[in-house]
Amino acid sequence: MRLLPFTFGLLAMSAGLTACSQPPAEKAPEAPAATPAPAAVAPKDFPAGSYTLDKSHASLTFTVNHTGFSTYTAGFDAFDATLEIDPKHPEAAKLKATVEVKSLDLPTPPKGFHDSLMSAQWFDASKYPQMTFVSTRVEKTGDYTAKIHGDLTLHGVTKPVVLDAVLNGGYAGFAPYDPNARIGFSARGEIKRSDFGIAYGIPEPGTVMGVGDAVGIAIEAEFSGPPLKAG
Repeated sequence: MRLLPFTFGLLAMSAGLTACSQPPAEKAPEAPAATPAPAAVAPKDFPAGSYTLDKSHASLTFTVNHTGFSTYTAGFDAFDATLEIDPKHPEAAKLKATVEVKSLDLPTPPKGFHDSLMSAQWFDASKYPQMTFVSTRVEKTGDYTAKIHGDLTLHGVTKPVVLDAVLNGGYAGFAPYDPNARIGFSARGEIKRSDFGIAYGIPEPGTVMGVGDAVGIAIEAEFSGPPLKAG
């Protein structure tokens, strides 16, 4: 409870007349702050088994610094993935993914820009039409988080990459709307494109004029799995 830090009083209005000041007014007690509702806990009662990517609920985007002035964002439209997982033993999960390089989707690209990026100077897509990721181990870091270690093959080069993944939830199915098991993940990672032989345009040391070496990766993915068991 707080008291107003002042007292209301009456000042002398004329000679010979005075009045006593009024007692300090108390501020009504403030209502206690509402207790925030507990964060919803994602269900994870999905069954063990083989899961395939639901391409209508998935995205693969990347970010790269452009001349120090902006973070350029683009993505790929054609990609697929399979997942073997047991919720009781998530560290034994196996993930495989493929990306069609020519499906690169650019925001309002200048004329000829896509073709330039597909050339030998950049992705060299005619020679290396796909990139792949194959998990090698899963390191559980929490009830809903893990580090997915794997081998990324890009531009003909294979290097180890780590993705920080979050299990958004999953269920065994929702008949009749969604009769198959479903799980959803978010994942983030970063690579250096120079590690994969794509070094064109990287700024000289001490400058930002060019296209950055570090490439951020963002993945949102839902997977569909075994059918709902008959009750």
